[in-house]
Amino acid sequence: MQDAFIGNWARQSHLSVEHLNSMRDLNHRFLDLAGARAGDWAAAGIGGSAAGLGRQVAPLSRSQRAAAANCPYALFDLRFEDDAHWKGRLSHTDTWRVADEPGVDADTVGFVRLALFYAWHVASSAGLAADLLLGMRSDTASAFRRITVDSLPALVATEAVNLTARWSGCSAYWNALIGAAARADAAALRRVQLSGLQLAAAARLPSENFGPKSL
Repeated sequence: MQDAFIGNWARQSHLSVEHLNSMRDLNHRFLDLAGARAGDWAAAGIGGSAAGLGRQVAPLSRSQRAAAANCPYALFDLRFEDDAHWKGRLSHTDTWRVADEPGVDADTVGFVRLALFYAWHVASSAGLAADLLLGMRSDTASAFRRITVDSLPALVATEAVNLTARWSGCSAYWNALIGAAARADAAALRRVQLSGLQLAAAARLPSENFGPKSL
């Protein structure tokens, strides 16, 4: 039933199979990156109290990570909901210099390169795909549409430090997602993945607090 709901949601939202397949692949890559960085950036923790994301993801097998990644939305974030941040960055893509490059490992930079190219591609599409998949505000999506692909490398160099897990303040979501994947509990996993749609909707209505209370 939940698979049907998500499928209907994707069709009604005019999300293409290409977008969804690319989204799942990026999610899987993100989880692989987190698992490989168990002692680095991903170990900062989810919600400030749970074990670090990297330490949670590291024990998952490839198939378990693939199951967790099978969401119709991003599990990672690059401050896509922050219009003010991206207004400044996308207005000055030519001001970055090599000396300003942050000390981020090559694997993280490589992932962010793919994620930003995907974000640019999705933002270039008509409709609400960037919002639904990435949580990107409309003004940010419009700003992405105004830049060329040649501008992306400069963004990668500075935005890699902003890579985080999406909804990193919601430990219930992440604990439930990783736990269900580890148990290979398909029904529980789809319930959690469905709850992510509620979190995405709640992020667009900051005055409302209707996120999932129990996963």
